[in-house]
Amino acid sequence: MKKIVRLTETELKNVIKRMITESGIRDINKIADRYQKAKIYFHQDLDGVTTAIAMKEYLAQYGIETVDCEVIQYGDKEWAIKKPEGSGDVMPVLVDFAHGKPMFVIHTDHHDTQAGVDDKTATNFKSSRSNVETISQSISPKELFPSDDLLLISTVDSANFAPQDISVDEVINYLFKIDKNKSIQRNKMAMGFVCNKLLLAFKNKPGFLEELVMKSTPSLLNILNNIKRIMVEKGYAPVEQLKKNQENYIESMKNHPNVKVLGNVIVQYGGGNMMKPGSYDRYTPFKNNPEADFIVIAWPLGLVQASCNPYKKERALKGIDLGKIKDEVLSKWKTQLEVKEIPLSTLKWVSETSVGPESVGFTFKDFVAIYGNHFLEKKNGRELLTKLGEIMEKPYSSLNDKEKEMLETYTVDSWDVINVTIKAWDVILANSGGHKCITNISGLNYLGRPSQKKGYSGGGGYQKTDEDAPYVKFTKMIQNEFVRVLQNKINEG
Repeated sequence: MKKIVRLTETELKNVIKRMITESGIRDINKIADRYQKAKIYFHQDLDGVTTAIAMKEYLAQYGIETVDCEVIQYGDKEWAIKKPEGSGDVMPVLVDFAHGKPMFVIHTDHHDTQAGVDDKTATNFKSSRSNVETISQSISPKELFPSDDLLLISTVDSANFAPQDISVDEVINYLFKIDKNKSIQRNKMAMGFVCNKLLLAFKNKPGFLEELVMKSTPSLLNILNNIKRIMVEKGYAPVEQLKKNQENYIESMKNHPNVKVLGNVIVQYGGGNMMKPGSYDRYTPFKNNPEADFIVIAWPLGLVQASCNPYKKERALKGIDLGKIKDEVLSKWKTQLEVKEIPLSTLKWVSETSVGPESVGFTFKDFVAIYGNHFLEKKNGRELLTKLGEIMEKPYSSLNDKEKEMLETYTVDSWDVINVTIKAWDVILANSGGHKCITNISGLNYLGRPSQKKGYSGGGGYQKTDEDAPYVKFTKMIQNEFVRVLQNKINEG
């Protein structure tokens, strides 16, 4: 006679969780047999930090110890990350980042699209409000972060403020005190917003975010207490100073010459003076212009970002899709961008702007992972790819003139010279993305560069006085066209 085993609701949930685990991170048990140590690379924000902490706890369940971690950021800084010490023994893991690399064994993310992901990497890509939510509630056999914390993190990362009647002042607040007139949930969210603000205030301090990941447990309260401890130990600016710096910054941006309001669209170039700790906040434009529906901001590093006002409930009801506008704007220059070719030398040179001697750099594997489908096919391909791969393993700064030239043109014989290039159109598409309420056009900094053989100033290839370099001019043109199309869509609606 078979014995019937009845599981409690909690036991049943745990069984289901264990089943989900194997499908969440592919071959996790095999990976655990191969690696006993890991280094986690994470994005420079609240979701990135909390996802790294969750991943650290998840790996520990399989006997994998996280021995190191490092911030990774979009742009040339993503190639400046350091190689894991004990290469081959320490597993590189990437979380909350949309650009993969062949070096990573595990990669998890929640954005709409990913680029540069190697087919050998164990991945978990699930579109969600935050990456930590997926790790904590879907991948891990047991819940990691409390559900209240996940709600706050997801709200911050997805900017889902309006449906919950959250004001801009609540999000940018540096001071937390329990309000007896508010619910426990609302007080917890207020504490979480303060945690996020302090984290962002010091995110560029060397080793700050890394220490948070290594020493914190899956709890916003624990993270906040660690932030306060580090602030005292390292002598960071106190909260009162952060608050004052923020107030001064908000005031300085009210009549800033680089900020204009056209109809209900904020048009901004750069971020103003962001040097003092705690001054800059991405929501300052909507603090100063609460009636605006959208912002289109251009950054001198070759990036145009557009987003809805996340504090207005009716923002999603205007029939505006910023992602589609991005496509329409870029299509205006498609013909020119498809005939303009970017040399491999320029891709490597610009990508390695911030690399050091210990950085991973921009290798040929990275190039193939991101742009492989668009690489212009040439004859004598095997010989070419082998030679390029060898050259690309070296830092750009250590290449001699002949090697640099080979990354622009490759001579097969005295009669056949191959241009080693990729279309500018494909470069921009590979670096851009977004959706209905937020989108970006990136990779513009690869255009309009002077020849690197003429010297590199370190400031994007141009002296500081040379503000309107070709790619900067194009960035402003993209911004102006985006604003024009957006306003037309608004008027049509």
